[in-house]
Amino acid sequence: MASLTNERRAELVQSLRFDAGQPEIAENDRNFYPIPEHLRALDPSVVLIVGDRGAGKTKLVQLTKSPGQQEALSRRFPDLRMMMEKTEWRDGHPLHSEGPDPRGWQAFADAHGGDRTAMQELWFAYLLRVIEKHLDAEAKEALAGLLMCPGGDAERCFTEFKKSGTAALLAVDRLDKMLEREDAWLFVSYDELDTILYSDWAAMGTVIRGLISFWAIYARRFRRVRAKLFLRTDFYRHHGDVTGADIAKLAANRVELTWSDKNLYGMLIQHVANTSEGLFSYFKRTVPWEKNDSVLGHVPRLVKKEDARPFVERMVGSYMGANESKGQSFTWLLDHLRDGNRKASPRSLVLLIELAALIESGTPRASGSQILHPISLRNALDKVSEQHVDQAVNELPWLSGLKDRLTKDREVPWTRKELETLLRGRWDESWSSQSDVRPPAENARALIDYLVEFGIVRERSGLSFDVPDLFLKGLGLTRKGGVARGRPADSRRRI
Repeated sequence: MASLTNERRAELVQSLRFDAGQPEIAENDRNFYPIPEHLRALDPSVVLIVGDRGAGKTKLVQLTKSPGQQEALSRRFPDLRMMMEKTEWRDGHPLHSEGPDPRGWQAFADAHGGDRTAMQELWFAYLLRVIEKHLDAEAKEALAGLLMCPGGDAERCFTEFKKSGTAALLAVDRLDKMLEREDAWLFVSYDELDTILYSDWAAMGTVIRGLISFWAIYARRFRRVRAKLFLRTDFYRHHGDVTGADIAKLAANRVELTWSDKNLYGMLIQHVANTSEGLFSYFKRTVPWEKNDSVLGHVPRLVKKEDARPFVERMVGSYMGANESKGQSFTWLLDHLRDGNRKASPRSLVLLIELAALIESGTPRASGSQILHPISLRNALDKVSEQHVDQAVNELPWLSGLKDRLTKDREVPWTRKELETLLRGRWDESWSSQSDVRPPAENARALIDYLVEFGIVRERSGLSFDVPDLFLKGLGLTRKGGVARGRPADSRRRI
């Protein structure tokens, strides 16, 4: 391919700005990459949706509030129209000022943690408040005490719910029958459940298990009032009783928001192509495309992940250095964004490209027909790791304590004994400087198992433990070898 002029390259690099550093990729109808299995989450029969951080749980919630996206996706997937017609969506969580703050949830969990029924009834109380406008006059009169009490007072809402007796159940029963007569649906979505409590893993588990148990009981009774529980994968797997007999039927029909390499590349290509017409023109001949959509824009048509190779090599070249010894760029991109479970998230991939473009703008190195240099990508990987850990600390505050303990021996890998020693140091002290935070395990050995399960640490052959690049720099750790980072000081273009 013909070489780019410096001016043309600089223009294309400047276009690679997506606001990907936000908790969710920029809210834009053209940033939604349609994956049929993910869209199955909108089926009324699906209650439980499980996904990792950055896997798109919140993006699906946003989809329910975008008529344009719904119409565009209905054209592509005719069965989806049946899931969207005559539907209304309400937020069961987050409740914001209409629900308790973390201290309120903590106090209720402390007072009633041993009584699962109490937690189920509290969630029932908040469900009624969420769907208040749909309740009939009889229900509003019978539940006036509950509907009028301050939402931030969990104990009072619980007390008022108890006073209502059977009125609560009968109110939803009548609403459900009315919706069935009208062939309509009322969906209640529960997202960001990991923000209920930050400092007490056990108490958060109590609250979320109460919610899951509540819908395990009523999902079969309420046919038109339906729940969508968006649950983080680590919580779903780590709390064994969540997957117990009480929600076996919910779990059997769950949707897991997993991303294949093909879909990750498809998402990235769509994201880049819809950023500017200049970028679309630059990449147009690298992949086949669907018919242009007025809402979704340019959508690539990939049959297998290898179909994305020309796109990557057009952007950065074939190798992450002078030759194959430093790795093929096509495989490097995803392999260095995977956690210990071999999963990569769309958020991290988009952020990597955006940050590499920012670095390339400040220190241009690319030449020929490429717009990004491997050194820019390698430097961006460190920044992705830092942002990934910083954002994770907001949801998992004990990560700051983990970082503090691990940096006593910065270079990975470690033996199990070495890792246990690092984690055991100051075990009984708080794992956060902000408040009294405990780790999600009873001892250092159990915490290692959890870190492996979560993907922060990976177990290697030879009984040693490593940290994937996604977490490495963010946790202040180092590893020998890899693609050279280069000197950031030299801003002169190299042709």
